[in-house]
Amino acid sequence: MAKTNGLSVKTIVAIGIGSALFIILGRFGSIPTGIPNTNIETTYALLALFALLYGPVAGLLIGLIGHTLKDAIFYGQPWFSWVIASAVVGLLIGLMTRRIAIHDGEFGKGGILRFNIAQILANIIAWIVVAPVLDILIYSEPANKVFTQGIVAAISNIITVAILGTLLAIAYSKTRTKRGSLSREA
Repeated sequence: MAKTNGLSVKTIVAIGIGSALFIILGRFGSIPTGIPNTNIETTYALLALFALLYGPVAGLLIGLIGHTLKDAIFYGQPWFSWVIASAVVGLLIGLMTRRIAIHDGEFGKGGILRFNIAQILANIIAWIVVAPVLDILIYSEPANKVFTQGIVAAISNIITVAILGTLLAIAYSKTRTKRGSLSREA
């Protein structure tokens, strides 16, 4: 496989496609929560799947590029504290799921459990720690507001990834040939 700066062509293409899908889902796959500037985002299920499939660098870059472009296109400017939080979600899920053998058709109960533990931890760190702290440091936002937004974002993203992300990963794994499932004919 051809590599560019340590990334395969396949991973670079995945980053481009993942970023584009992040923008589209961020615009058309968002459901308002009632908390200002905080939506239920289907895009994090996709980000989690791409981080699982292509690793931490792809997850980080899809979160970073996709969220930056989505904010710039639809809101006029990126909100960098949340852009960085999206990148952290992709990075952490990619790091914590590297040993799941989904490419080999292996995504049973153990893989599903590990995937969801990873995404829960990633979403908690990103939305309850990173985003609110950066909102306060970068934008001087009030703490009670940004921690409320972060908690709502974490909960909604955890649920979205647990349902949609898990279903997408299961569907992907079913397209892969399980290791050792092919036998040699005599």
